[in-house]
Amino acid sequence: MIGLPGSGKSFFATQLQINHPQYQLISTDTIRAQLFGDEGIQGPWLRVWSQVQYQFKQAVGEGTDAIYDATNTQRRQRKEVITVAREIGFDPIFAVWVNTPLEICLQRNQNRLRQVPEEIILKMHRQLTDVPPSLSEPLDSLIVL
Repeated sequence: MIGLPGSGKSFFATQLQINHPQYQLISTDTIRAQLFGDEGIQGPWLRVWSQVQYQFKQAVGEGTDAIYDATNTQRRQRKEVITVAREIGFDPIFAVWVNTPLEICLQRNQNRLRQVPEEIILKMHRQLTDVPPSLSEPLDSLIVL
């Protein structure tokens, strides 16, 4: 999953998992809640990333596909996730970019209990605008909603 906070990516990921219960949903928000007691606590990224990789390996070991729910706004992050996922055994790799207009994301963010600072959303928007997701990352398929 790729998208700004408030884009609807977590909602979409959850609906996808409901429709395909054999998929394992791996969410950085859920991992943060488990590790730090609250999904809003960013905590050390390496601890979060280590748990993501553990869950990737667990899914492959169980023979299940996975949905990775995170913002993934930086190409460097996306490429790292794709590389690690392929090394662990996921193939093919599809990405869903929930490309919701910035104004809607900002509005939804205002209505959330756990708000992301506006400057962070603006920074993430610039990252996605400057270097949007593409098949060259290398993805097997890119779906833009």
